[in-house]
Amino acid sequence: MQAQKTIGHEARISGVGLHTGREVNVVLLPAEEDSGIVFVRTDLPGEPRVEAKVENINLQPRRSALMKGPAEVHTIEHLFSVLSVLGIQNLEVRIDGPELPGLDGSALPYYETVREAGVVDQQKRGREITLREPIALRDGPSSLIALQSPEGLTISYTLDYSSPLQETQFFQVKIDEETFAREIAPARTFVMESEIKDLQARGLGKGANCRNTLVLGREGIIGNELRYRNEFVRHKILDLIGDLYLTTSRLNACILATRSGHNHNLQLVRQILASTAREREVEDIMSSAERGLNVRQIARIMPHRYPFLLVDRIVEIDGDRRAVGIKNVSMNEEYFQGHFPGRPVMPGVLQIEAMAQVAGLLLLRRNENIGKLAYLLSLDGVRFRKTVVPGDQLRIEAELKKMRSRTAEMVTRATVDGKVVAEATVGFMLVDGNVGPESGERFGES
Repeated sequence: MQAQKTIGHEARISGVGLHTGREVNVVLLPAEEDSGIVFVRTDLPGEPRVEAKVENINLQPRRSALMKGPAEVHTIEHLFSVLSVLGIQNLEVRIDGPELPGLDGSALPYYETVREAGVVDQQKRGREITLREPIALRDGPSSLIALQSPEGLTISYTLDYSSPLQETQFFQVKIDEETFAREIAPARTFVMESEIKDLQARGLGKGANCRNTLVLGREGIIGNELRYRNEFVRHKILDLIGDLYLTTSRLNACILATRSGHNHNLQLVRQILASTAREREVEDIMSSAERGLNVRQIARIMPHRYPFLLVDRIVEIDGDRRAVGIKNVSMNEEYFQGHFPGRPVMPGVLQIEAMAQVAGLLLLRRNENIGKLAYLLSLDGVRFRKTVVPGDQLRIEAELKKMRSRTAEMVTRATVDGKVVAEATVGFMLVDGNVGPESGERFGES
């Protein structure tokens, strides 16, 4: 499980915006845990802040941009591709203009600058998204498909403009820092010579030239040379990596892209976040679980509801190894109407269920288990030591004994006033949230 990261010390970078043509100065500063990536427009009154969040996406042609109130920041994708690969989730970017500098048209200068500043692990775990189901987006000849992947980001990109000047290019890469620095970061932005007049008429490309943009004419690249034979498709992958980082999370997915641009990429970001909204909510709750969980937070995580939600509070949680929960047994429990009504006793099976629910909450501490369900697979060493009656407070402890990819074993016990009333070793089967017993597997839900 990766930690949140920021940079080690201040870094500076300056240059001209590819579209505005304006000289701009950028200062990168370390940021606190959970603060996210925030732009500060130092040239505007009050130095307004623009958070890198999906709600601040501002769709623009030929670039990715953010906007909040009067403040805009354009062409963020090259910097964001670097932040994505290095896992930097907290950063303050102070900028005195509306557009990040284009530099040489690639992400390499950003990579070298951030690397020189250093990457520092922070105390809290990083945000991570693992797709639970495929997502597809199609717009004419452009398409994006996001598939499940157990770990990391893999991108396969097909660039096909159906132009006699531009051959079809394909590149597939599993993204890690070494591969990014060698194969992707140096790839530069490009434009067809036939597009230039139209772009200039729309007020774009004011800072572009043959040194920072590959211009493809009828005779080939004008005034420059390729760094890779298939540099164009590599740069499209660079842009896609940067755009996907507006999820603000490490993304575990396999992306199949054909002729997609920034607006398509950002639509995919919205769909990914919408599809994982509940998982992100659970992750946010679990990230602060060391301080405990109340019953409302528990209900957001667990699939159970009254009268079968048998945990009132989580009062201790130690990583993903141990948790302590509380169940207050009152006379209002529905089962007391028929279970020894003359002398109420909490059923032993419900004591086991309460212990299993605390154990299930602990299993969801793991990022890879968010969005899954824990079904009872086995019970061993079950012992009931003392009756539980109305007015008792069950203190339930669950500790991870063994964890495999799809199964887990937890040691649990319940006490009242410091005396053990029940104990059991509980086995679980972990399944995706959209899979139930009807799938053919048979086990009891916790």
